[in-house]
Amino acid sequence: MNFEYNPVSKPSYRRRKPTSKMRGRITPDVYQTALERSGGRCERCNKTGYLEAAHLVRRWKIEGSTTANDIAMLCGPAVNTGTCHNWVDYTAEGRAWAEEYRQQLYKKAHE
Repeated sequence: MNFEYNPVSKPSYRRRKPTSKMRGRITPDVYQTALERSGGRCERCNKTGYLEAAHLVRRWKIEGSTTANDIAMLCGPAVNTGTCHNWVDYTAEGRAWAEEYRQQLYKKAHE
């Protein structure tokens, strides 16, 4: 058996379609718009304090780029049980609430 080293050169073109991480990126403008909409309170339980921008739909499902209607300001952190961000990310009823809330936001935007 004779094996030869035959490297393949890298492609010279860039990725045409943005990755889900790129599409899910929350820009400072989008964050600020969502924060103003929430009034500094959790959009689910109405608590003040530590808020995080939570995606209402998975990043890979977002068409184009993330808008203020794709996120909600929820109490966090997401890794702590008992917070709204954790509830939305890790429970079925939380994901259902997030989808319904997202539809409400888009409906308000088109009125």
